[in-house]
Amino acid sequence: MLLQASIDWNLRVHVLDADAEAPCRHLCTQFTQGSLTDYDTVYQFGQAVDVLTIEIERVNVEALEALEREGKRVFPQPSVIRIIQDKRLQKQFYRDHNLPTADFILTDTRADVALVEIQQPDFLPAFHKLGRDGYDGRGVQRIASVADVGKAFDAPGVLEKAVDFEKELAVIVARNERGEIQTFPTVEMVFHPDLNLVEYLFAPAEISEAIDLQAQDIARRTTEAFGIVGLLAVELFLDKQGNVLINEVAPRPHNSGHHTMRANVTSQFEQHWRAILNYPLGDTTAYQPAAMVNLLGEENQTGPAVYEGLENLLAMPGVFPFFYGKAITKPFRKMGHVTVMDQSLDTLREKVSDVRQGIRVIST
Repeated sequence: MLLQASIDWNLRVHVLDADAEAPCRHLCTQFTQGSLTDYDTVYQFGQAVDVLTIEIERVNVEALEALEREGKRVFPQPSVIRIIQDKRLQKQFYRDHNLPTADFILTDTRADVALVEIQQPDFLPAFHKLGRDGYDGRGVQRIASVADVGKAFDAPGVLEKAVDFEKELAVIVARNERGEIQTFPTVEMVFHPDLNLVEYLFAPAEISEAIDLQAQDIARRTTEAFGIVGLLAVELFLDKQGNVLINEVAPRPHNSGHHTMRANVTSQFEQHWRAILNYPLGDTTAYQPAAMVNLLGEENQTGPAVYEGLENLLAMPGVFPFFYGKAITKPFRKMGHVTVMDQSLDTLREKVSDVRQGIRVIST
């Protein structure tokens, strides 16, 4: 989707990806197969380009730092990626910069988690998160009581006190080298109860103006604290007392902004290019209320992907499917998304229900 946004501006985009059959290989100017976590691979790749950016945080930061020292423009900056890669550093960053977040305890082993019930008996329930390499809900365990300690990771992590929240929100912020900042409207996300990934979202979020201002302000302050160049997706909790807390952030285009491809004057993907190339940031005004529905591979379905129900979907007004070019579907794999738009929130919700029931990603 970043590549699609780059075509309008005749950008020459080189891509490094571990998958020899990555969908992006057919759209980019030059494709290189290789590991994103291997120092030499990332370093050599960076020699051939003017500006480097990422679409996943799991990348060799040491190589990016070396390229930055040699004068390459690397956005988001390696120093930002290094903090966000490690949830322990990320949470401590919020605390150090007086940014609101749930209470947490840093842990090194499973035994540290077991001690919490003794030292702070009111801390549980909580979520234990791996410090590094968790993604799309992987690397997270709910610890409701001492009986669940066996589920904790026996590795460096962070134990985060569970938030009794009313809604999960997100704000995507863009910042260029000049320090210009632009935010997208706050969205409301609905997560899969077991998979810990977004099932669908609504934009704008149904929240009061005061809560919206609070969410937007926190997202801006977080972006300024990092000093990031590029996009920052700030995921937030709205708790039952009306407080907005940071959950975590992602330094790249994000699932919570996919709807902007049709619903906003400037998409998050175009905005990312504007930010890292130090262009003026685009207008983020929404055309009308919108929703985004993730298309996940059906359970117990592995093999060549088939989008069952596509014809009915395409017959619905204000419904725009986007497939990611992944040839093979797997259970709960993200295979695409659908943007849904309507002037009426009530009708929008009905359409979302129809979309969720009307299309399935299965295998042949």
